[in-house]
Amino acid sequence: MPSDAFAPDKKLKFTFGLWTVGNPGRDPFGGPVRETLTPAQIADLIGEVGAYGVNFHDNDLIPIDATPEQAAQIKSDFRKALKNNGLVVPMATTNLFSDPVFKDGAFTSNNAQVRAYAVQKTMRAMDLGAEFGAKIYVFWGGREGVESDATKSPVEAIKRFRESINFLSEYSIEQGYGYKFAFEAKPNEPRGHMYFAVTGSYLALIPTLDHPEMCGVNPEVAHEHMAGLNFVHQVGAALESGKLFHIDLNDQEFGRYDQDFRFGSANPKHAFFLVKLLEDHKYAGPRQFDAHAYRQSDYQDVKEFARGCMRTYMILKEKAARWNADKEIQGLLNVINVQDAALSKLTKKYSSANAKKLLAAPLDRVELAKARLPYEQLDQLTMEVLMGVR
Repeated sequence: MPSDAFAPDKKLKFTFGLWTVGNPGRDPFGGPVRETLTPAQIADLIGEVGAYGVNFHDNDLIPIDATPEQAAQIKSDFRKALKNNGLVVPMATTNLFSDPVFKDGAFTSNNAQVRAYAVQKTMRAMDLGAEFGAKIYVFWGGREGVESDATKSPVEAIKRFRESINFLSEYSIEQGYGYKFAFEAKPNEPRGHMYFAVTGSYLALIPTLDHPEMCGVNPEVAHEHMAGLNFVHQVGAALESGKLFHIDLNDQEFGRYDQDFRFGSANPKHAFFLVKLLEDHKYAGPRQFDAHAYRQSDYQDVKEFARGCMRTYMILKEKAARWNADKEIQGLLNVINVQDAALSKLTKKYSSANAKKLLAAPLDRVELAKARLPYEQLDQLTMEVLMGVR
């Protein structure tokens, strides 16, 4: 069992989706290996491991073909489980990818009736999320893409996506839901080529929306690693622009299919710098573990998987604090980061006077190139912090 020092901290808002710990171990090459749990049973499991909250797609909670009576019973049982386990629902989302109707996309479908159904389904799912107190609404366009560009115009697809988001923004405002929309990028899978492939794609889209103030991003570790990108940099861009509304934590070997491994289990160094970034910049939103236990696991091992996600974050949080307090590391940072208040003042904001002064500044490139950059030493000290020898 985890030591108290690394037990989950409720202030960090660790959450799991119903689809994560409730995943029965199905993959593209084999059926389920674990029994299917009800939403209430999943909430019990999440509560047992000490998480803060639970999130859901509409059809994780209510099957798409459930009767009104069945839906009412499921919601009643789930609400009781949330109360019994002290859980909240910070985020909700819509499944716009599983049903055959979305085989060629939802908001970007070539069929206007499918696009209308996708917006209708999302409105109803937003109602459901609001019923359980969700304030963040995630959009993952799992089928928004193509296998062949002969089939769909990317320009029209982006316009259609924007129109849907603008419509849904107005719906949220009119209903008084107070949602913040968070867009989740992915480079490929299940479509051969996905629109909005990386977090930066959505950061570029947001300013073109009717309500950019209510829209941000939900980056996921695995999705950026699939494309071979540095996830820390994507999260940094979201933080710098004030658009990190939610985050999905898991792990992933670079360049593979979407593996959704336990957080920190494949790339602990990347996970360390991610945790350090979030903690240094005081990210206050939910930290969702959008990951799955190994297919070989039974539900007891699934609990260990969930505990492990949170425990690894807590361990890396402690190591980040140790890195920040290490005198030798901080000394190297002082050597590397050369400050010049006068020059910084000149380049911070353009004016004709500042431009003239900058052009006249005696900056010697040969001398500047001689500056020490002890990056090997700094990285080695980082590794020693990670490996527990300093």
